[in-house]
Amino acid sequence: MFNPGKNFDEFFTNLATANQTWFQNLLNMSAQKTTETPPNPFLDMYQKFFDNTRSYLESQNKFYQEQLCLWGNFCDQNQAAVEKEHKKPADRRFADPDWENNPFFSYLKQSYLSISQKLFDFVSNSEMDEETKFRMQFFMRQYIDAISPSNFALTNPEVIKTMIDTHGKSLADGMRNMMDDIKNGYISMTDESYFEVGVNLATTPGKVIFRNSLIELIQYTPTTEKVYETPLLIVPPCINKYYILDLQESNSMVKYMVDQGYTVFLVSWKSADASIKTYRWEEYIEHGIIAALDTIRKISGKEKINTLGYCVGGIILTTAAIVLKNRGLDWINSMGHMTTMLDHTEPGDIKAFLDRDLMKLREAKKQVGGVMSGRIISQTFSALRANELIWNYWVNNYLLGKTPQKFDLLYWNNDTVDLSLPMHSCLMERLYIDNALVKDEFEVGGTIMDLDVIDYPVYLFAAQKDHIVPWTSAYKTVWYMKNAKIRFVLGASGHTAGVVNPVTTDKRNYWVNDNLDKDPAAWFHNASEMPGSWWKDMNQWYAALSGKQVKASKTLGSKEFPAVTDAPGEFVTAKALSIIEAETA
Repeated sequence: MFNPGKNFDEFFTNLATANQTWFQNLLNMSAQKTTETPPNPFLDMYQKFFDNTRSYLESQNKFYQEQLCLWGNFCDQNQAAVEKEHKKPADRRFADPDWENNPFFSYLKQSYLSISQKLFDFVSNSEMDEETKFRMQFFMRQYIDAISPSNFALTNPEVIKTMIDTHGKSLADGMRNMMDDIKNGYISMTDESYFEVGVNLATTPGKVIFRNSLIELIQYTPTTEKVYETPLLIVPPCINKYYILDLQESNSMVKYMVDQGYTVFLVSWKSADASIKTYRWEEYIEHGIIAALDTIRKISGKEKINTLGYCVGGIILTTAAIVLKNRGLDWINSMGHMTTMLDHTEPGDIKAFLDRDLMKLREAKKQVGGVMSGRIISQTFSALRANELIWNYWVNNYLLGKTPQKFDLLYWNNDTVDLSLPMHSCLMERLYIDNALVKDEFEVGGTIMDLDVIDYPVYLFAAQKDHIVPWTSAYKTVWYMKNAKIRFVLGASGHTAGVVNPVTTDKRNYWVNDNLDKDPAAWFHNASEMPGSWWKDMNQWYAALSGKQVKASKTLGSKEFPAVTDAPGEFVTAKALSIIEAETA
């Protein structure tokens, strides 16, 4: 077996010198470009890393020693020694026993993990500013995940065994699955043939009682003899379809709130097309939230309405509330946020995609309008958890030829919504990049957004493992709504599963603490853990703010606002444009 012995240092010194010379030539070529050429962060990283020869030598030395050790153990079939020295945490990609028991596949796995760590360390140890380093770490992780041996048929033992056991049928089925997905334009995450909106999804009875160019407003049929006198308006995100809150009967938040005696209204956003491609944040407020509130007030005869926003829906709701206050219109009785982030200082992994240069490229098109494909938005969020939301289905659907399991939440995840380009650009540039909302620099329709004007009760829910809206960022809303009486609740799980935690199963847990410490960590340290679904806590909070109970109306809408069609309506069943169609809209 090869062993450099006492010449190890000389061997790696020569290797480092050769690599440094190669990269220096690359840098010299890059320097010949004009000064207008954008800086290349990877070249800059390489230059700084190679300038620190000792750090580079140590990294190279350690890496090659590990590889030689792995190869030696493979040749000796000393598998126990390899596993003892390189024991890793459980990884679903390598669940098959042959990743450990078969020397060849064990070597592949251990070598891949070793190389992956060194690549990631290479970026982590570079002397870059933190923002650039974060983005480079993120995209290095994307590359590392993509090259996993588990993602290739000939280096995945489970795929090989399945192919042999099925006499090749699994690969044929996988090819068929891939061709179907190519037609659809996305990787299927569930058996989509099982689900249909309005049939076994979004089935809570109700009527569309108002429709304009942007929204359908649904009023749901009461299931109790008496209802609270103050209605409840739910505002889902405009970048997803609303039925995440009305999946199936057993896990529908809408049905749960209706069954608790609330008169529930809900906004169903239109997926953007050419007819609304110029709509800005102002139109989403005016034709969305304010139009819905005005309609509900006229139908119910109530001056003030309870409201509940989810994710981006919570941001739109908040800005609409400030506009109403500026107009002297006191229409909102209370406000709830579910995984909503107003302070975008720490937006989570999505900041890897935030690029001012990219925003500038869209600026010209933004002026004349356009459509941002919901498929691109969905793919961006999937990339934040590539192993779970991309490569897992790549292996299952294509390499193993399996049909994904039936899962309503994942069907919804693939049922995307397009967004007008001006609205999307405003969200990305003014809120995510500029963080203008909490800096009192965000202007909507002539009104500077001032969170201090919100002076009614506010309910904030965040999810502990949320990678889209980190809970510590959602918590920061308590810093800015200084005149509101706030209740903050933290639930288990992530961005969607944390919200969709039905009382019917009463699983997981949530945390409460009335002392809103400035530091989120301190709040959590002193919080009390409660068993089951957080929906119970939300119900108690809204019940205390919904007034007395009155006899439920037998008809939905009113003479001025008669029923347009049955729920779930027409907007939610419309399919988003393809990426090409969106780009040409």
